[in-house]
Amino acid sequence: MTTWAALLLADPSPCLRLLVLRELLGRPEDDDEVRELTALSAQDPLVADMLALQQPNGSWERVGARSQLGALRATALALSRLGYLGLGPDHAAVQCGAKYLFSRQQPDGSWSLAEIRAGLIDGHLIEEAAEGYSMMPLQTALPLQGLAMCGYATDPRAEEAYEWLLRQRLDDGAWPTGIASGNYGYVGGYRRLAHSRWGCRANTTGALVCLAHHPERRTSAEARRALDLLLGRETRERQNLGFDVARLIGVEPARGFLTYYARFDVAQILDLSGRVGAFRDDARVADLMAFIQGAQGPYGLWEYAPRPQASRWVTFDLLRSLSRFDGSGDWLGLEPRTPFRAYARRVRRF
Repeated sequence: MTTWAALLLADPSPCLRLLVLRELLGRPEDDDEVRELTALSAQDPLVADMLALQQPNGSWERVGARSQLGALRATALALSRLGYLGLGPDHAAVQCGAKYLFSRQQPDGSWSLAEIRAGLIDGHLIEEAAEGYSMMPLQTALPLQGLAMCGYATDPRAEEAYEWLLRQRLDDGAWPTGIASGNYGYVGGYRRLAHSRWGCRANTTGALVCLAHHPERRTSAEARRALDLLLGRETRERQNLGFDVARLIGVEPARGFLTYYARFDVAQILDLSGRVGAFRDDARVADLMAFIQGAQGPYGLWEYAPRPQASRWVTFDLLRSLSRFDGSGDWLGLEPRTPFRAYARRVRRF
């Protein structure tokens, strides 16, 4: 047994050990240890604590002791977390959460921008400053992500949300910040895409996450174009490696709306590349893999320095992503490699 396997299987989380057996070691469902961990997974604090916070109507108002989110976003995040931990549409709590999200869906397939940008401050529902925006793709991408990660991607109501999301797509394949007073919203430097004038990395990432968790749409032209644009940001921020996983399991707090994907996590980009079907011979993907493999520790683990307790989860996620590049990819990106700079360097006057 490899070193990383022994270390991951020694983790106290039954959910993590079950995922390692299923997705990294290929154990069948009738394996004795798989069946034992399946029974124990409901007692995992990561699951039990989430289920204890669920409201009678199926929603969540918060997903952690300090999390101050409105019910729509909190429920979306809760379903994303439960889906990542391995719970699906056959679980009663997931069914109730999905029912709540669908009940808040609008006739056009989207969710309300005002409702999803609302948060709880001292127990009171407060809406963030609207700044004149009438539409932001993240208003639908965040709830849809929670539904898709829990197995509802092909539900007809979710399919309507996918269609709404695709209607907001720019001609160059990216998703904008949003529409404010009839115009495309400003794109901050940290959210800029190398080959899109109005494309927003945060909204494009949110849309791609939804597409990547759909069994058919994950290999669509729209998903691959979005990945092509995201791969154009060739920055390697080691401190953010695994941030999205750490947030999914609750080690990192979930903050922000437009800034939800402010950090550029190359572990998340590798996961999306594998799901979309990128070929490892794509030079950008190969460089990404080399950078990640070079960051692996001597015992086979990747350390998540900001929150070391998430290191084994980050390791599992990276090993699962790397395992998808077995030569079966069938897509190569076409975007030229362009050095990325979030903000233009100011020229000194003197």
